[in-house]
Amino acid sequence: MHKLNLANLPTKIQRLSRWSAESGRNIYVKRDDQTGSEWSGNKIRKLEFAVQEALDAGCDLLITCGGIQSNHCRATVAVATHLGLKSAVLLRIGEEPPLDGNYFLDRLLGADVRFCTRDEYRDRRGAIMQEMADAYAAQGYRPYVIPEGASFGVGVLGYYFAMKEIVAQERELGVVFDTVVVATGSGGTLAGLQLSNLVNGFGKRVIGVCVCDDAAYFQDVAARISREALPYLVAQGELTAAQAAAWSASLKPADFSFFEEYVGIGYALSRPEELEHIARMARLEAVAFDPVYTGKATFGMVNELREGGRLRSSENILFIHTGGLYGLFPVSRMFSL
Repeated sequence: MHKLNLANLPTKIQRLSRWSAESGRNIYVKRDDQTGSEWSGNKIRKLEFAVQEALDAGCDLLITCGGIQSNHCRATVAVATHLGLKSAVLLRIGEEPPLDGNYFLDRLLGADVRFCTRDEYRDRRGAIMQEMADAYAAQGYRPYVIPEGASFGVGVLGYYFAMKEIVAQERELGVVFDTVVVATGSGGTLAGLQLSNLVNGFGKRVIGVCVCDDAAYFQDVAARISREALPYLVAQGELTAAQAAAWSASLKPADFSFFEEYVGIGYALSRPEELEHIARMARLEAVAFDPVYTGKATFGMVNELREGGRLRSSENILFIHTGGLYGLFPVSRMFSL
């Protein structure tokens, strides 16, 4: 594979024995929160491909965007600094933020930071990043713009190959996962997992748990960026051009599945019951989930594993832990411990 090699791979898979006993199902977690330290989490798998493309194009500046506590922005900044590149991030805020969590690391690692309002981020983030790119280009830089979450064609490759990694680990562990669950905030991780599942005929049920927006939105995103990924799979030797054309014609939004009921009160906003769930799981399994992504996704799993839930038909479930530990610290005062 033509990519950078930055993440600690393969990440381990462990069985959560007490949660499994409670639910009556075998629940495992893939520890993609342990892909690194500064670039921990799922984003580094995508960035290994995206940043390699930037380097191949001779770029020396990475620009990306996200919320004030974006794991993706922090990972992008860390990778840029590690490689001797400049970085700039567009961060969505409601008010002047404290220097904490991922935002602190963005600053510590040397990123240029630009803020925007929630409305500006929703309506113009792509245009604002292009304005940033144009301004840096005028200074002599060669910028490479990475969209939110690195959820675009080349980024999809990260979890396309992660699914192949999972299947190889199944053989080592002597278990077959019928269901794979992941938190979904920009769509690229779910798209990569399901595209690999479809192309390679793995026959798994792959489910994204929305932490923002709704299922219809993410179905459209996942189908679009999966199509964008197909030429890259040809370049990687995974598909022939004819096979890629066939998949491009056949892929549809309905091929991608999401649970949309666990967004709660909004992106990066937590309800007391979600925080209680995070604290309980930490004490049950010594695994820390974050309030933005994995906490909401596993809260949804607990509900869907109950009688009548949509996960009751599953036997061996793999949850992809996408990281987010640094995002716990800015909200620590919200927990009743």
